[in-house]
Amino acid sequence: MATNESPAVLRIGELSRRLGVSDHVLRAWERRYGLLQPVRSAGGFRLYSEADLHRVQRMQDHLARGLSAAEAARAAIGEARTAEPSERGERPSEVGLEGLADGARTLAVALDEFDEPAAQAVIDHLLSMLTVEAVIRDVLMPYLGELGERWARGSVSVVQEHFASNVIRGRLAGLGRGWGHGHGPRALLACLPGEQHELALLAFGVVLNRNGWRITYLGANTPLDDVTQATTAVPPDLIVLAATAPERFDGLTEQLSRLAQVAPLAIAGAGTSQEIADAIGARLLTEDPVTAAERMPGATRSRSSA
Repeated sequence: MATNESPAVLRIGELSRRLGVSDHVLRAWERRYGLLQPVRSAGGFRLYSEADLHRVQRMQDHLARGLSAAEAARAAIGEARTAEPSERGERPSEVGLEGLADGARTLAVALDEFDEPAAQAVIDHLLSMLTVEAVIRDVLMPYLGELGERWARGSVSVVQEHFASNVIRGRLAGLGRGWGHGHGPRALLACLPGEQHELALLAFGVVLNRNGWRITYLGANTPLDDVTQATTAVPPDLIVLAATAPERFDGLTEQLSRLAQVAPLAIAGAGTSQEIADAIGARLLTEDPVTAAERMPGATRSRSSA
């Protein structure tokens, strides 16, 4: 809500004129990211403040630096909250941590009810308060783990599982946009042949990129011949292969051992073990995707504020 020092007096047309941003784009940023916080006039018009104008200007600055729209909005909102503490005098991080459990529950309800707009709004809200890493580690990955358990028990349908997974996959893919650019070390990420569960690997890639790595992402069910071909086209500094079932490794020991000679190889997922890692000369990643990515050596932190 606008403060007394920054009264809401601007109609969206005037805001658009001052900023050089169309009213359609401004409404989209308001709806998707919560960037603008209008109030209603007595006649029902939406009025915007100088604080709204400043947040859009900061978002434009971040966009010019190459951030995605979602990242630019989070950065602008975070800067505004740091500069202007909430009425209760709490720091933004404290407010975010307090709302984490409620946000996770609200997200679960929205996804269970096939309410994508509500789910997206919850994720946007969490990302405006917390880092990407915290949202992935403490909300998205636990939800996906619980979703898998519920599916195994038969308490959610295949349709529900697919819907929720696709919503989260889309958000993670959006966070990974442009992750192949830069000058840091390069990681090639893929799921073993037959492995369809890629979300943990996708989350790993998002966080690894935020820690300075470039990402070549091959995704689910990738033939090893294609992985080898990719290492020739785009030589990696690290190869990470994921599997949720140990049988994914059956008959692949020799081929994986050769791949480990091309670049350092790591394996991750519920289907891996130290025995398998030792047999093919790989490193076993046992932590959650966020922690594993943050502990990966060779990266230089280059994250934006979130």
